[in-house]
Amino acid sequence: MENRALHAWMDDVEPFLAPLTDVARSFTGLTGVPVDLPSALFLRAQLAGLEHPGRTSANGSCHLLRTADGWAAVNLARPDDLAAVPALLALLGSPGEPGSLHTAARRVSATEVVEAAQLLGIAAAVPGSARGARPTVHAERWGERRVRAMTDLRIVDFSALWAGPLCARLLGLAGAQVVKVESTTRPDGARFGTPAFYRWLHEGHDNLVVDFAPGALDEIVAQADVVIEASRPRALRRLGLRAEEFLAARPGRVWVGITGYGRENDRIAFGDDAAVAGGLTGVDPNGDPVFLGDALADPVTGVFAAHAAARSLAAGGGELLCVSMAACAATLADARTRVHPPC
Repeated sequence: MENRALHAWMDDVEPFLAPLTDVARSFTGLTGVPVDLPSALFLRAQLAGLEHPGRTSANGSCHLLRTADGWAAVNLARPDDLAAVPALLALLGSPGEPGSLHTAARRVSATEVVEAAQLLGIAAAVPGSARGARPTVHAERWGERRVRAMTDLRIVDFSALWAGPLCARLLGLAGAQVVKVESTTRPDGARFGTPAFYRWLHEGHDNLVVDFAPGALDEIVAQADVVIEASRPRALRRLGLRAEEFLAARPGRVWVGITGYGRENDRIAFGDDAAVAGGLTGVDPNGDPVFLGDALADPVTGVFAAHAAARSLAAGGGELLCVSMAACAATLADARTRVHPPC
């Protein structure tokens, strides 16, 4: 892949990148591993041949809809989301219309669009709604400290798609052993995307496929020093996995929990809608929002999470690190506003 092609994508987001660049440099200082930000952010788009986005995301699933009072992002990322569109139209007061979500959205507020989508389990966001809501990483201490070399650590990665696996990739490059764990019934959806990108994310990692039944993951987790996951806490608790117990059982452990809006919030999120929630969007000539990059909150969160884990491990661990995708996006959006104040 030509570097100039990756850097062409970087031009669009360059005004937002100062916080991410600082975090990447700090990760390098902690681990000795350089972070290739152009590849981390845009290799997937280049390998998949994606076009630069506009009002529809680069991957085609997320849509910015004009509403009666602004804009809303609705992400139809999964087959179930597409199947739920008629129900969404009905909730918006437009039953029977032939698939015109854009028309239905114009009749109601952005908040009404998002709330209706969330009732159906569809990821959706009002632009900028997550700005100032929470820090990028919220750390909670549940265990004792013990400093160990990265090369002595075993990372168990339960996450999927992009943010968590990128975090695991960066920690693996720093010397940790990474074991990716997938469910027999729900494999990582990224496997059905661009094969070369999936290989890049998971290069050198071991892989286990397990029936996610209560108790089935106990031995795997018992051997871990770091757990990375992007699940709702209640889903893991049903399997008998509790971050607090994991951290208390042995000094020096770290648990990285990646969510859309925080562990206390069950809202679903993907990279494009989480970026919109954080205000990480561009503007067209009319001043209306457009998407930036490719599911930008995903790789941004992966870099923030890897840095948070490396920093915690360097201090002895014992922490639950709650990493919010929308908050990571908001950090970049806020930095851009400080450099270029709105008129």
